[in-house]
Amino acid sequence: MDRSATIYLETFGCQMNVLDSQLVESQLRGLGYRFIDDWRAADVVLYNTCSVRDHAEHKVYSRIGEVGQHKRRNEDTVLGVVGCMAEREGAAMLARYPQIDLLCGPGELDKLPLLIDNMLRTDLARRTRRRRENVALQGNTHRRSGTLAAAEDRLEMVDLARSFSPDEHHGSAYVRITRGCNKFCSYCVVPQTRGAEVHRPPDTIVDECRQLVEAGVVEITLLGQTVNHYHFDDTAAVSVDGVRQPQVGGSAIRSPNLPGTSFAELLARIHDEVPDLQRLRFVTSFPRDFGDDILETIRTRPRICRYLHLPVQSASNRILRLMNRGYTVEQYEDLLVRIRRTLPDAEIASDLICGFPSETEEDHAATRDLLRRSGFKNCFIFKYSPRPGTSAHEKMEDDVPEAVKRRRNNELLEIQNGVSRAIHERYVGRTVPVFVESVSRRAEKSRNTADPSVTVGWESAQSTTQMCGRTGGDLIVMFDGEPGQIGSIVDVQIEQAAPLALFGQLAGAPVVP
Repeated sequence: MDRSATIYLETFGCQMNVLDSQLVESQLRGLGYRFIDDWRAADVVLYNTCSVRDHAEHKVYSRIGEVGQHKRRNEDTVLGVVGCMAEREGAAMLARYPQIDLLCGPGELDKLPLLIDNMLRTDLARRTRRRRENVALQGNTHRRSGTLAAAEDRLEMVDLARSFSPDEHHGSAYVRITRGCNKFCSYCVVPQTRGAEVHRPPDTIVDECRQLVEAGVVEITLLGQTVNHYHFDDTAAVSVDGVRQPQVGGSAIRSPNLPGTSFAELLARIHDEVPDLQRLRFVTSFPRDFGDDILETIRTRPRICRYLHLPVQSASNRILRLMNRGYTVEQYEDLLVRIRRTLPDAEIASDLICGFPSETEEDHAATRDLLRRSGFKNCFIFKYSPRPGTSAHEKMEDDVPEAVKRRRNNELLEIQNGVSRAIHERYVGRTVPVFVESVSRRAEKSRNTADPSVTVGWESAQSTTQMCGRTGGDLIVMFDGEPGQIGSIVDVQIEQAAPLALFGQLAGAPVVP
């Protein structure tokens, strides 16, 4: 087979999907495939999909339709759908969308190179007959129930085979510590699409972090659907050829007294054993299982970022029970008190769902009040959309009208904008370390247009290039700098605040009159 085949890969959804795409790209590049930015010129078009929100799925369907039109004139093009949509819809997706050539779920990404190879080797006359053979989905096997089953999981090889090239990371990288979820929130499809919780061995994680830092990575973000639920039981570890294998998560309630490595201990190991790592982050945390041992580890280790993402979803205990969240509003607010007592400089973000089945105006008012008093630096606010395969979809009527959902969503957004602005204004006049991520979108737009009305910076186009970065507390900062600063940490003096971002200039830079 000609391994010079070109691939276009587009990612939808969360940070988990971003990491999956990075690992898939690394795996395929290692086999000789080339990646390009124009899907119309690619031999293989891959969409890494997300099923958490209805909006993301509609985007994918639109892309599939476009490729279907394209394939009428370019029959050799291979179209693959990977990720959660492939897993949730299953092989029936091939019948509804005949332009799709292969499906691969998030738990079978190690098989993707073989699926692509099969399609590229198959002549057009046989492709339609062979499409159903090019399906790698977990199906009924994805709820693993034992350590030996996890040890047989070849998906770990995708993580272990990642590239450590400095050119691919630009100073930051994701590291997966767990896969899957055991929570079964009534609105969420993740346990069905990503399977049971599987925890990676701590030695493997620490070694991966060390290699990334040696390749020039400045900031690492640990990923998991419920990242603070991590626990690796050393007494139950299984080794293959002397290498510890991942293991299935156990009890839903975590105790720091359990044998093995807890999440707090993993954080401490990475911080202490990879001393050249300048920033360590993690997302997303589940409120019920967030122990004081984690807070104490963060407090005593300065290079762990003071930023916590703790989705609350609702401020109504009745709605939280319907969501199967496993905690009360009072317990959540107690966690906020514990965080701010131990980490007074921490910034906290959250998630909210408005318009969940049977949500009343009283429920919504309680959520508004929580949003006002909680001091979230930002909050991801979504209108409820029923997801097939979840208990909420199967057992609850989606009885809140769309117009009511929209109004409640806008009310919450307005409140959060005010809270975010107040938090940002506290930073005006301060100098903060900022990890530089990219050229800002506004600067990119000005660079690519001849329209002189498009400006760079927050007031004028006097500066060179507007850069975008984040503080340790995950606050977005815009400042004038140079693209060569991407992947480094610089000090920025904050001069202005807005609801979504801070604006400043490099510390020590001359002031432009």
